[in-house]
Amino acid sequence: MITPQPNSTSISALPENENNLSSLRMPPHNFEAEKALLGAIFANNNAYDRVADFLRPTHFADPIHGRIYESSSKLIERGQIADPITLKSFFEQDSALTDIGGAQYLVEIAASMVNVINAAEYGRTIYDLHLKRQLIELGENVVNSAYSRDVDDLAITQIEKAEQTLYDLATTGEFEGGFKEFKSSIVSAIEMAEAAHKRDGKVAGVATGLRDIDTILGGLHPSDLVILAARPSMGKTALATNIAFNAAYDYKNETDSEGRKKIIDGAVVGFFSLEMSAEQLAARILSEQTEIASDKMRKGKLTNDEFDRLVVASQQLHNLPIYIDDTPALSVSMLRTRARRLKREHGLGLVIVDYLQLMESSKRTENRVQEIAEITRGLKTLAKELDVPVLALSQLSRAVEQREDRRPQLSDLRESGAIEQDADVVTFIFREAYYLERAEPILRQDESADKHGERLHRWETHLNDVRHHAELIIAKQRHGPTGTVKLYFDGMFTRFGNLDTQHTDVI
Repeated sequence: MITPQPNSTSISALPENENNLSSLRMPPHNFEAEKALLGAIFANNNAYDRVADFLRPTHFADPIHGRIYESSSKLIERGQIADPITLKSFFEQDSALTDIGGAQYLVEIAASMVNVINAAEYGRTIYDLHLKRQLIELGENVVNSAYSRDVDDLAITQIEKAEQTLYDLATTGEFEGGFKEFKSSIVSAIEMAEAAHKRDGKVAGVATGLRDIDTILGGLHPSDLVILAARPSMGKTALATNIAFNAAYDYKNETDSEGRKKIIDGAVVGFFSLEMSAEQLAARILSEQTEIASDKMRKGKLTNDEFDRLVVASQQLHNLPIYIDDTPALSVSMLRTRARRLKREHGLGLVIVDYLQLMESSKRTENRVQEIAEITRGLKTLAKELDVPVLALSQLSRAVEQREDRRPQLSDLRESGAIEQDADVVTFIFREAYYLERAEPILRQDESADKHGERLHRWETHLNDVRHHAELIIAKQRHGPTGTVKLYFDGMFTRFGNLDTQHTDVI
């Protein structure tokens, strides 16, 4: 129970020169409701089942009532009866209970029972008052933190901590949870299938805009953690920005009869870029859409025509629902706070994290594997909490380079155990051209120029054949098949596309 502290701001309203204790604001509580609930449980232990899901001993304003509730719950969960007689032995030697009447107080509680039917209402009242006391404590902590003169304790950090605490307070112990009837789950599944059927792409999740990926994955599904992993320079960020653009470009919603927005297609995208700046990501999307090399944009080597195309494209893309946070070294809790805020304000539909290994763990340890495990669990929890897909990019270990076939596999994931376990989908990008470009044949000792020329010609032919080819390897999919998707890749414009296997061109 929270008690006001001397000289705190909460008692500043006391009249001057007057010791009037009645004017002291006490934290909200209802001892009568607590006694009535305990009395109802004593009268019929089945009353406990109506509050057990959400009510905890710490929720009682009177700590003695909390201890009685805790002892009662232990007996009931062991299949024993909880009443003043069975509880008497627990409290005969309890000095705190002795001060208010000893075991006789249990009989007084039993007499306080009003109606067993009202047990759930008593429980909700107790829980609601507990939340209000916690809000008071949170407010006092916020005020005290704001008064702190620690230069490292930034205001924005205090706000994020307060938001996190407030969200935890709102979600921990919610009594709306628990079992759902199977028929309601069936209805939800049918509604999801109906929504997919009505879409042109026939996907249930957020469409990536890449035909063959959507065919095998069915889009990116709400509550799924999707890992996109590759070695450096394979195009992880390029594919992520392509997916972000396609989802945001397709975004459509409608308002139902009750004034609520319902997403018809696409998604509002929250892009957490821990490696690149927001401007660099925007430049990539502009490069893709205008077919102007980002290198020329960065070096200022644009013709007047190209600059005009950039201006026109920027105006067209101005209202895309993509929100970029390029704060480096984000922790999971900070990311969750910002994602929840974005969902509340704009209706978030897809979270992208670039990339996993650059995130910070809230519990810094010597063991990076444990830190990554905490991060991946946090991202999976975020996907379920917000009911959105989370696409997290990940680096691969150098073990890939040691094999003759450099196509990635699950064991190549850095700290692979936790990532592989928590992810619903694990995908890898592989571009053979990346390795061929670095394997140009050199003239060997005692090799003729003609022989070397033949090898060089074969290399050039092979490189030209695969230069714009990429593979997306679906190594794990919890709700569907695995396999490999062939994609088109244009490194100049950082763009992935559908591969026309008949004409080897982009669609």
